[in-house]
Amino acid sequence: MLVYDQPLNRTRSSDRATTQPPLGFDVLALSRLLWGRRVMIVAAALLCAIVAVMIGKSLTPRYTATAQLYVDPRELQLVDRELTPRAQDVSGLSMVVESQARLITSNSVLLQVIQNTHLAKDPEFGGETRGILASLLGLLGLGSHSTTDPRHDLTPALDALSRHITIRKTERSFVVDVEVWSHEAEKAALLANAIANAYLAESRNSQASAARRATSDLSGRLKELQQKLRDAETALATYKAQNNFVGTQDTLLSDQQLSASNQRLAAAHAATLDAQARYDQIEAGRHASSDPGAIVEALQSPTIANLRAQYAEARKKYAELTAELGPLHPSFKQMDKQVEDLRRTINEEVERFAQSAKNDLTRARDYEASLNKALETQKRQSVQLSQASVRLRELERDVEANRDVYQTFLKRSRETEEQESLNTSAARIIGEATLPQRRSFPPPMSLIAMIGFMLGALAAMGWIVAVDRLSHETSKPQPGDPEARSAASTAKPPAETATRREAEAEPLEKPLLARLQESDLIRTLGDILGAGSTADVTRFGWPTLRPAFPMTTFLNALRDMRAAVARRSATGKTQVVAVVGVGQSMDRSVTALNFSLAAARDGAEVLMIDADRKARALSGKVHCAGKSEPSRLGRLSIGSEASRAIKTANGISILPAAADSDAKATEAIRKSLAQVRTTGGYDLVILDGQALPWEADDRKLLEAVDGIVAVLPLSLDINEAMEDIITSLGNAQRKLAGVILNELNAPVQRGKQYA
Repeated sequence: MLVYDQPLNRTRSSDRATTQPPLGFDVLALSRLLWGRRVMIVAAALLCAIVAVMIGKSLTPRYTATAQLYVDPRELQLVDRELTPRAQDVSGLSMVVESQARLITSNSVLLQVIQNTHLAKDPEFGGETRGILASLLGLLGLGSHSTTDPRHDLTPALDALSRHITIRKTERSFVVDVEVWSHEAEKAALLANAIANAYLAESRNSQASAARRATSDLSGRLKELQQKLRDAETALATYKAQNNFVGTQDTLLSDQQLSASNQRLAAAHAATLDAQARYDQIEAGRHASSDPGAIVEALQSPTIANLRAQYAEARKKYAELTAELGPLHPSFKQMDKQVEDLRRTINEEVERFAQSAKNDLTRARDYEASLNKALETQKRQSVQLSQASVRLRELERDVEANRDVYQTFLKRSRETEEQESLNTSAARIIGEATLPQRRSFPPPMSLIAMIGFMLGALAAMGWIVAVDRLSHETSKPQPGDPEARSAASTAKPPAETATRREAEAEPLEKPLLARLQESDLIRTLGDILGAGSTADVTRFGWPTLRPAFPMTTFLNALRDMRAAVARRSATGKTQVVAVVGVGQSMDRSVTALNFSLAAARDGAEVLMIDADRKARALSGKVHCAGKSEPSRLGRLSIGSEASRAIKTANGISILPAAADSDAKATEAIRKSLAQVRTTGGYDLVILDGQALPWEADDRKLLEAVDGIVAVLPLSLDINEAMEDIITSLGNAQRKLAGVILNELNAPVQRGKQYA
């Protein structure tokens, strides 16, 4: 059992006293040495201060003036289409402002400033200085003459002016500061304002030049495009004339004729069917009915109606005479003949109707045949025109394309021509440079004197310490001294004794102790609010760390545990910590989750792996949290189901437990740990391990970790639980970096205390 009131280092105090290395220096002795040389130190400091002030007085002063420019990359929207598209995103706007800031120090702007302010003649910016000797030599004709005209040789002034300018861009803004220093305050302010004005003028000139160049290029292309459009239209008209494409703007004349012929043919066919039906009806009525005048046409004819009336009157008289006279009576015979004449006349009229219907049918058939023949002829012509219209459509598309390009170039040329006289730049001067009241270099004499005093004092103290050390080194015995060799030989122990002492002196580092209390956590309700597209561990329903409390005792203890594990792990590799415990409760998983939250709150990238294949408490919470997104490791998985690591909204990635057997799941976890250590995607890996008793696969998994943290709930006897954990760890107990006492939901302990 670990007893916290006893040290774990088994090294004897006498051995520690003999093996403890001596200190590098004695602070008290150093203080006495420096205090004894205080006069020398003060004198050297004063001398350095005086020298620094003299050097500062001899330096040429510099004055810095600042002009502020507002460079808006969005510019003014004067026309619908600008020459260059405007950037809308933040990165694009920032790049435009930085480019404009570099344009301020371009040669075109600086040369304009040099010409406006006549800097080529200024000695500070490379101009000639004519002293007394140079003037005398010039009078005698012995002075040096430049091979080039000084008025045109602006290179020295350009180089000097570029060294005097500093451009500063304010972060997250469009404000650019133009700083210019000079030996004269008035000149610094004059140059700063001149540079700002020259930049604005150059910006306007560059816009006008770009618009002028674009107009010239577009105008040069207009004649060529106009000629191409004219050639395309001529080719189209010639092809239409050659292939007889005549018609309106919408359709061709052949198409119109074909449509009209088709309509007439349909009407003629309908008329033929109507004539055929009428003729068939008349013929059927003649043969089927005993009365020849019973057909529709006969009933509608006034002639037949009159004849039928006469026939009816004659039949009436014939009936009367039959009753009164005999068949041989002349009147009876005359009436019989009259009845037969009327019947024959009616039949003849009906025959004429039938003949008329037959003639109409014949005419309709002939008309339909002629229309059909004409339609076939027009169809053949239409097919020929359709084959020729393929080329026609190509020519029309060519004409339309040339017309669109020509109109576009013509309109754009007119727009760019108008833009030559427009200034769309939104850059302006928001702060003119004023006369600087203080020099920027050298600093004030008081500061120079203070710096010289401190440097002199430090130099004097270093010299005194170095001289004292050298004097002590010369007084020590040399390595070739017989007395030194004898002392070293007597002090050196045998190899076996040294090995045994190192083994005995190897300490067992005592695990740190932390107490997880209700005051450190906050309890939340799980699955009430949606987690969105990313899982949130605070929605699991488990107690989690209180937000905005970074300096609690529990968090500091967890930091010390991680530091202890970092000392034991290999340098540059990801730390792996296993959280173990007793019992099947969720205390261990809750503690492991808060351990991960504490590390993530300190800025570490944390990966949690659910190694508890039986309880799977952490995996169940993650799967119930809704949709999730894979972590940066992508294919990091456990088992055959390829469970991916889930990225939560709290800076923690969780790898759920696999559904494989114990041996396969343990091997998969070890492979995942190897992958994490190889890729280096995480700073800390926490295993939510199995509860006691452990199996052989669980012990293999503990061999791959760098540190172990035991969780002891107060609902159990923690002394017995700690004894069980240490016994189960065996040789791995040296990896035990900490013990967390889970006091959540703890029962009242009467008569018991714990270490």
